[in-house]
Amino acid sequence: MDRMTELVQKLNEYAYRYYTLDEPIVSDKEYDILYDELVALEKESGIVLPDSPTHRVGGELLKQFESYVHKQRLYSLAKSQTFGELESWWTRCANALGQEKFLCSVEYKYDGLTVNLSYKDGNLVRATTRGNGEKGEVVTSGAKTIRTIPLTIPFKGEIEVQGECIMRLSELEKYNNTHDIPLKNARNAAAGALRNLDPKVTAERHLDFMAYSVGYSDITFQSQKEMVDFLVKNKFRIGDYVKFADNMADIQELISEIEGQRNSLDYLIDGAVIKIDAQNYRNELGFTEKSPRWAIAYKYEAEEVTTILKDVIWQVSRTGKLNPLAVLEPVELCGATISRATLNNLDDIAKKGVKIGSRVFIRRSNDVIPEILGVAEDNNGTTIIPPDKCPSCGGDVEVNGAFVYCTNKENCGAVHISRLDHFASREAMNIEGLSERTILQLYNLGFLRDIDDIYDLTAGQLIQAEGFKDKKVNNILTAIKNSKNVSLDRFVYSLGIANIGKKSAKQLADKFKSLENLQSATMEDLLNMDDFGEIMATGVYNYFNDDANIKLIQNLLEKGVKIEFKEQKEGVLTGINICLTGSISIPRGKAKQLIIDNGGSVSDSVSKNVNVVVYGEDAGSKLEKAKKLGIELWTEKEFFEKINYSG
Repeated sequence: MDRMTELVQKLNEYAYRYYTLDEPIVSDKEYDILYDELVALEKESGIVLPDSPTHRVGGELLKQFESYVHKQRLYSLAKSQTFGELESWWTRCANALGQEKFLCSVEYKYDGLTVNLSYKDGNLVRATTRGNGEKGEVVTSGAKTIRTIPLTIPFKGEIEVQGECIMRLSELEKYNNTHDIPLKNARNAAAGALRNLDPKVTAERHLDFMAYSVGYSDITFQSQKEMVDFLVKNKFRIGDYVKFADNMADIQELISEIEGQRNSLDYLIDGAVIKIDAQNYRNELGFTEKSPRWAIAYKYEAEEVTTILKDVIWQVSRTGKLNPLAVLEPVELCGATISRATLNNLDDIAKKGVKIGSRVFIRRSNDVIPEILGVAEDNNGTTIIPPDKCPSCGGDVEVNGAFVYCTNKENCGAVHISRLDHFASREAMNIEGLSERTILQLYNLGFLRDIDDIYDLTAGQLIQAEGFKDKKVNNILTAIKNSKNVSLDRFVYSLGIANIGKKSAKQLADKFKSLENLQSATMEDLLNMDDFGEIMATGVYNYFNDDANIKLIQNLLEKGVKIEFKEQKEGVLTGINICLTGSISIPRGKAKQLIIDNGGSVSDSVSKNVNVVVYGEDAGSKLEKAKKLGIELWTEKEFFEKINYSG
């Protein structure tokens, strides 16, 4: 028993450090050795201590949920969706309290399942759902599987702690990659896991618990700050964002800050929660029938809606793959009207049970293409069947695993146009003016078939395209000429090798340093690269060992394309990732090159990975997003001063 007690104490401390504080103090291997020893002792003795970490794996299947009357009612929050509504709440509180200013906490509003934890004598005795606020369902067996719910706490009185059970988006992705039936979204996944009669299901989803309040308690707190300190002291994981402000302007700024962080989080939030800090003010304001008057939720615009899937169209890519694209009943989402969404592949369609005519969940975040998460209502929809002919050229198609391919890709116009458009794109050879529309015209005129034909284009051919005049012709010919000097990573990306994006093209360039080395790379060479899987390696190896591709590259070189590998330079911008936005006095390409020449890197979009945004006149949404994320901002003048550039 002494050894079991010692092991339980050690393992719980290690788990607390790892899961709650994100500060592991032992390796996984060391933890596993002690855990296995405890399991063996429990099996030998037939005894399992109340706070043993072996409770985390789930127990026996439950027959039904019991109900439980909360010792103190769990209220819902009043909601606001505009700063005007929020200011009205503030004014009501200020008038009632006779105070112009009062301290408030601002926290994430987690999008999961509210849970109420009951402790007595330091032990978790019960976990319940919120239910109707007065009575909830007992879910103790499932809650014990959640590693961020303490089984024991230092406080020995009687207390109820509220918080949100959530499923991290990374855990949702892992789950869906390893299970035949995917979970539709993280919120439903968390609620469905905890409200499941089999605790092993809960354990399998690796939920987290974020504590944010104390309800019934033997002790009283004078403020929200004091309550948060108590939760931390008793080894609860509190929310990742708790800040304080005493005026509406600062509160609104914190709400905007949270909204800017929303897309970079590993879990769902749907707003911010504002609570008056002082308990005496809370007592004075009291409650309505449904909500505390001293707290309010500010709700952000939904990132997830449902709509009807009307049809599926099949788009032909540069590799000949037919990609399914959902045609939706138009719906407003994240400030935009959405009428298209990605469906990925046949396996994804089958796994999610998506059908034409069904009502589906749509999610959009960080300005990416909306994705269908799953089915809300089947509506007796029609099964999605891939076409038996290519929608572009009419050639036969073949199904290879989860994907559909045009078998006539060497003569398929859509394939050629997609390849040409990719080759000329800004991230690849950067041939400005050679847009998809222009490429389509030149293809139909018979001047373009493969990408090396670009370097044979003449003024006489270009002038035949609709809307072309001498200036536009000269600009495109100049851009084509300038594209002949290209870095190795851009050239590799421009070739359109299957599964090779900008990042992996850069990896290949950094590894092999010349086109010749890359062309002669073996499978073993490719597989030895970090974070470079077998599918990517096979695609690269097959591409550079295909006779047609070898001939294409030779043609490009003979037509004057010069490929150069440049080592990343050290400079004043080393380690700084920069995004450019707005009108800048020098060409955008030159500005990017200045960043690279001074050791920095360039991002085309604003995200948490960007360190600095350089902005010029008429900067728009990128600048606003950078402000919300708290990213450092430089004017064009400040940028030039940093790199000592005078023009």
